[in-house]
Amino acid sequence: MANLKYAFDPEFTDLIAALPTQLGDLSDPGAIRESRTSGMANLLGEQPDREGVAKRDLTVPGRDGDPEVPVRVYHPKAEADGLRGALVYIHGGGFMLGSVDMFDAACQEYAQELDAVVVSVEYRLAPEDPYPAGVEDCYAALVWTAAHAGELGVDPARIAVGGGSAGGGLSAAVALMARDRGGPALCFQLLQIPELDDRLQTPSMTQFTDTPLWNRPNAVWSWKHYLGDLYGADDVPYYAAPSRCQDLSGLPPAYVTTMEFDPLRDEGIQYAMDLMRDGVQVELHSYPGTFHGSAIFGNADVSRRDHADSIRALNRALNG
Repeated sequence: MANLKYAFDPEFTDLIAALPTQLGDLSDPGAIRESRTSGMANLLGEQPDREGVAKRDLTVPGRDGDPEVPVRVYHPKAEADGLRGALVYIHGGGFMLGSVDMFDAACQEYAQELDAVVVSVEYRLAPEDPYPAGVEDCYAALVWTAAHAGELGVDPARIAVGGGSAGGGLSAAVALMARDRGGPALCFQLLQIPELDDRLQTPSMTQFTDTPLWNRPNAVWSWKHYLGDLYGADDVPYYAAPSRCQDLSGLPPAYVTTMEFDPLRDEGIQYAMDLMRDGVQVELHSYPGTFHGSAIFGNADVSRRDHADSIRALNRALNG
């Protein structure tokens, strides 16, 4: 169970004692597969569909002969005044866990609150499919969204990419790919508690070994599975670990969040600073008394502030 020695926000006190520090046996691929339908997924519970949002599942072409990529597209049912903005949403889960279903309610909420089209990506997961499978799937979904902007009712100049945790890291990587490959021109990147640095050497990463839901031991297995034979190498590509990129110029504006007692805290803050260094507009929020994934407990005041701040930032980016 989680350690109570940290100065967590008092609204989390009753929850934290019941939260795991380990998400199953992450050394065992079979246990990881089992965790995909239990464990963390159960924390979110069943949530009803929103009446104002329509959704449909389809597959889009993979890149350069890769398998087709399943996506779920969310549309507000209300008549649009004109073209809408779009968010390509990339779920979290340490590159190993998570699914479109698990983040279905969040994507419905984004679609309704932003009056935007949301394309949620069911990318391939490690360890079965290590880098670059997942990030290429996410990039393929972005390319498809931009290419089909007309039929989606989307303004191609108002497409953002975003996600949390591993999804935040993959979103940062997709933004780098779009820049380097001359791909779709993103208007924004939403990087929530992003997983960015495989080197695992920041102060928060070395300090937080027993924090709830995510900590250094979990992060080690996450990168081992995602990078496969590349793990521990000096030349890991920055599309795998965006913190390794030395030139972040030319990227879209970013919104970055970090949590106080999260091993990913310092790499998120450093990436935001590196973006600013290279001339990218950044809004950075670090929320006190929080831990990795604490935002799923949405009744806490700090979680409500986190959500409202993110919605405001996305709304500015997508709707002006």
